[in-house]
Amino acid sequence: MKIDSIKIKEYKIKFIAELLPFYDEMEVESFFYLILENQCQLRRIDLALNTDLQFSDEEILVWDAILENLKLEIPIQYILGTTHFYGLEFNVNENVLIPRPETEELVEWIISSTSKLPKFKNIKILDIGTGSGCISISLAKNIPNAEFSAIDISNKALATAKKNADLNKVTITFIEKNILEVTDLKQQFDIIVSNPPYVRNLEKAEIKPNVLANEPHLALFVEDNDALIFYRKIAELATKNLSEEGKLFFEINQYLGKETCELLKKMNFKNIELRKDIYGNDRMIACNF
Repeated sequence: MKIDSIKIKEYKIKFIAELLPFYDEMEVESFFYLILENQCQLRRIDLALNTDLQFSDEEILVWDAILENLKLEIPIQYILGTTHFYGLEFNVNENVLIPRPETEELVEWIISSTSKLPKFKNIKILDIGTGSGCISISLAKNIPNAEFSAIDISNKALATAKKNADLNKVTITFIEKNILEVTDLKQQFDIIVSNPPYVRNLEKAEIKPNVLANEPHLALFVEDNDALIFYRKIAELATKNLSEEGKLFFEINQYLGKETCELLKKMNFKNIELRKDIYGNDRMIACNF
């Protein structure tokens, strides 16, 4: 069946009207221009300068399919299969979490901390629970003379991370392991970083429905009665596998900043620093052993 072509500006009216029951207008408009650039390589300014631009029949079919997925509240990043993090492009899918802006702040903190290390030193960095690889890959693009390793329990997540490393032209050693079962990392690292699962089941009510329905729970949730299980285990490994004056970095549950600091203090970590994110929430910790 032939579909009549339509001016892009007219399709935009339809697109916004059909999504307003699900999202606010500003978010819908941002979706429209994100898809326009991703699918048609057109920017907002291109449409403003040429209001007669049209979608082809094939393009209308693609846009209609995206529109239906958005009505199901599937995250736009999963629909397009791509997102941006720390100025880089990443493939994302249902096997990995969508990178958050708060994690960019953690990456920035680590990069700034490495400027104090000796220039001749060959830095070794380990990312535990790498997911899409956004942390280790962003660090690899910005820290010269460093070796990178990344661990994840999910082979499907690691497959995505490997594609992202290739996409961004960095070299990372990816390792499939359940970190809770590791007793020794077998080598020393100057930096160990982790953004492990930290959302308690009791906090599920605060999570947006589209996140609950689409993002991997394995990478999100921990049991209420042992919410710091990953922090305890990773810190324990760090006591054996951090080099002298090496640093441990964590992204944390905003409600457990004090508790996480106390855990690290009891394990004899020093120079424990808790930082807030751009939204004013306790979000990241750095320390030495």
